Amino acid sequence: MSIPRERLDQERYYTYEDWLNFDDGVRAEIIDGRVVMMAEPSQRHEEISIELTRQFANFLLGKRCRVFGSRFGVKLFKNRHTIVVPDLLVVCDRSKLNGKICDGAPDLVVEILSPSSSGYDKVVKFNQYLQAGVREYWIVNPDDDTVTVYTLEDGKYVAGMYTGDTAVQVSVLPGLEIDLKLLFEPEQGETI
Repeated sequence: MSIPRERLDQERYYTYEDWLNFDDGVRAEIIDGRVVMMAEPSQRHEEISIELTRQFANFLLGKRCRVFGSRFGVKLFKNRHTIVVPDLLVVCDRSKLNGKICDGAPDLVVEILSPSSSGYDKVVKFNQYLQAGVREYWIVNPDDDTVTVYTLEDGKYVAGMYTGDTAVQVSVLPGLEIDLKLLFEPEQGETI
């Protein structure tokens, strides 16, 4: 039985099986059994997401790793009911892909901040991704054109910050550099 948005209860405990039954239009995650509603992305958020996905996807053509966008869920832990829906994720271990979700920690996760999710992405999701062993976690801030990259080293995240006109080396994908100028200052092409 499908669960519509209006029937979601912040006080109820939800499982992975419940999440699979959320209505198609419901944008929600589950953190340790508690539902967290997600806001609809802004135009700027979507433009950044699409450009990031394009750069990752172009690099990964013909390679074993896969990139997924903001509609693909991740069950972070085997024995905890935590299902997140990052803005972008990269999975290199295809055994984690079951046709519906990524079952286990992706190699890389990107979250694009919005006013309603900033604290959640910087604290709650940061800690969830760290505990799950996500090797690289990016927080993209459209307000100041920065990307903070957290790389997992000895069980802790080491941070690096990048600004709008540089390139970011992707540590989990040697050889890939993400051009932030294209990310934050999209080209103005010819009108069609």
